[in-house]
Amino acid sequence: MLKISENYSLLNHNTFHLEAYSRYFIEYSDEDELKEALKLPIVRNNKVLHIGSGSNLLFTSDYNGVVLHSAIRGIDIIDENHESVSIRVGAGEIWDDVVAYCVATNLYGAENLSLIPGETGAAAVQNIGAYGVELKDIIEAVEVVDIDNGVQKVFSNADCKYAYRNSVFKTELKDKYIISRVVLKLSKKPQLNLDYGNIKDSLPKTEEVDLSTVRQTIISIRESKLPNPNLVGNAGSFFMNPYVTVEKYNTLKHKFPQIPCYPVSDELVKVPAAWLIEQCGWKGKSFGNAAVHDKQCLVIINKGGATASEIVELSVQIRFTVKEQFDIELIPEVIFL
Repeated sequence: MLKISENYSLLNHNTFHLEAYSRYFIEYSDEDELKEALKLPIVRNNKVLHIGSGSNLLFTSDYNGVVLHSAIRGIDIIDENHESVSIRVGAGEIWDDVVAYCVATNLYGAENLSLIPGETGAAAVQNIGAYGVELKDIIEAVEVVDIDNGVQKVFSNADCKYAYRNSVFKTELKDKYIISRVVLKLSKKPQLNLDYGNIKDSLPKTEEVDLSTVRQTIISIRESKLPNPNLVGNAGSFFMNPYVTVEKYNTLKHKFPQIPCYPVSDELVKVPAAWLIEQCGWKGKSFGNAAVHDKQCLVIINKGGATASEIVELSVQIRFTVKEQFDIELIPEVIFL
């Protein structure tokens, strides 16, 4: 049965822990309930925002419209052969619970994405990524519901047009479809991605390296430098890592010999935004009750009682100084509402 509320607090639906209210809030538990919700006059006659756990949202004011939230859950095996398993995951499943399931059932491919906050549907929109892996690497298909007519449709991986922190659902099909379920294809064959960052150096030297070991190592790395959003308000990486041309990178390297990069193609490299921000002196610095995390400069935190305007202003100042010093434009990963 649909859950419909008015003047609903979104405090528990955004990881910055900012108080904001939606005029209406509707939660549904399956596709039929979603279709029913989409026909309601309050939905047809108001602006609509679909959210997961709000782990990449910054509410700058109350939302004068309808907030929709998925409670579609479940993880089911829908195909299996000697090499791989395909699982169908409800969009409302907590993403890290999905990773834990994959690891517990010896399915390879999701382990590097451990401890990323948020729900599975939102993860598929965002194309979450970490430690050399992106969600697009294991997505087989995405099931959606058309917002205008309620028609269900299946998008292939190619249909989703995945790119770095991007998908068709954030661009030309933004606000056209709602993701209801995601189909992931995982490998039965042992294949671990350990070449990114400091994973290898962080692995226990006395244990066999398996899925569980890799997951626990990723979790330990993340916990050592990223604040727990349940304890400290934050949205994880506030900015996307910028891509620059190889030519521009070489020019910057001449001036800043220590500037790191990760090759993307023959023409492009990815420069860590955290390094740029730290070089500009922002590590641990505050603006009001908003601050740059003292262990990971890519994270802006709510120290307690921060306002949305303080977080916004801090992000603006960071972008200005990085642009001034490196001539690189930082793009927020967080969505301002």
